[in-house]
Amino acid sequence: MNEPLRRPPADTASVAVHRPVPLAPAPTASLAPVQQGVPSVASVVLPDGRVVTGYAVTPARPEPVVAKPAVSRAAVNVALGGVGFLAVCGGLFLLTAFITALTALVTQLVILAAVLFGGWVAVQVCSARGHRGGTTVNIRKATFKRNHFHG
Repeated sequence: MNEPLRRPPADTASVAVHRPVPLAPAPTASLAPVQQGVPSVASVVLPDGRVVTGYAVTPARPEPVVAKPAVSRAAVNVALGGVGFLAVCGGLFLLTAFITALTALVTQLVILAAVLFGGWVAVQVCSARGHRGGTTVNIRKATFKRNHFHG
């Protein structure tokens, strides 16, 4: 049961080997003479003797290849945008620093003005308590102060 199957040997005499035979090159086509002003017509003689006539087709020339730059325009635009953005950021940083310094200067000037004005008001108020004001007139060494005689 477990024996391998044995096949009878194949008959090698019945196998035929085919080798490809190269084809002979086709004869070159003979062209009719070209007349001026008339499109050229080509005639080709086939090996079996038939003649095929038709208009000659000029081969299409490929368009010249435009040399692409080493770096694409999009990459250049992105790089220039980045440089511009950095320049703007630097300018904005300087602008904010200038505005901050200007704000500090204005704040200090307002505080200085408040201190000076407050000091002047304090001097005026304090000096008015000790001196009640009024008009002083000296007549013959007599002092009249608000209609009161001080001898």
